[in-house]
Amino acid sequence: MIIIADSGSTKTEWKIVNGKDAGKSYISSGLNPYLLSGDNICKLLQEELPELSGLSVSDLYFYGTGCNNTEKENVLEDSLDRFFTAGEIHVASDLLAAARSLCMNEQGIACIIGTGSNSCYYDGNSIVSNVSPLGYILGDEGGGAFIGRNLLSGVLKKQLPGYVIDNFYKAYPLTRNEILDNVYSRPFPNRFLGQFTKFVSDNIHVPELQNIIISGFDDFIRRNILQYPEAKELPVHFTGSVAYYFRSYLEELIHKYRLHPGKITLKPMDDLVIYHINNQRL
Repeated sequence: MIIIADSGSTKTEWKIVNGKDAGKSYISSGLNPYLLSGDNICKLLQEELPELSGLSVSDLYFYGTGCNNTEKENVLEDSLDRFFTAGEIHVASDLLAAARSLCMNEQGIACIIGTGSNSCYYDGNSIVSNVSPLGYILGDEGGGAFIGRNLLSGVLKKQLPGYVIDNFYKAYPLTRNEILDNVYSRPFPNRFLGQFTKFVSDNIHVPELQNIIISGFDDFIRRNILQYPEAKELPVHFTGSVAYYFRSYLEELIHKYRLHPGKITLKPMDDLVIYHINNQRL
């Protein structure tokens, strides 16, 4: 029996897999070692997943945001080792989870567009190259935080139609100071920004809001995907809520840049389970 965990900016999905059977899913908060100490991770797990405490498994595969260097991976590995009883714990980036779920054991360009965004060239076994996503301030083009940032900027600077601004404040009764405080002073500003993707989705008939999506995806393709020489020859795959729910705009741009469209999935987990079932350690 193994556990697979896929941890994003907002939540972590845990799946227990016994042989070829995928069991129940569990949900907890996102576990980012840049934002949480080892003790805080353990406390969060005890509070949110008490039924899994001490669970004995042969392998635990944890894929997460912020798992991009040995120090941070060790923080998570130690915390997971304290909570579960696992023969081996494997900690890797959420990008590797995306690549394995989208490409399986084949070459491809694997992309995430959810709250944030990321991409890589995957050779069927490992990530070979990665254009740094740079986070929600300097990068994350096309992601939920990018969309929310541009929406809020348009609202506060009155660069959107008046009725759109009025509808925004009806949906989110926030003051200007509350918005700025959440963005610049409070924890998890990327999550705060990402929540406004729903407003864009609900009002996607508005041309100015369509342009936020299109410009974000266009930036993502130009500044990320096209930096991989392999992108012209290999399928380009996507996973993540923003890619999935705005897929028509994404597919149009993929064709515009004469790239090879691959899969677009809502989340990695289902295909990640298949990957691990097909690649079980003997």
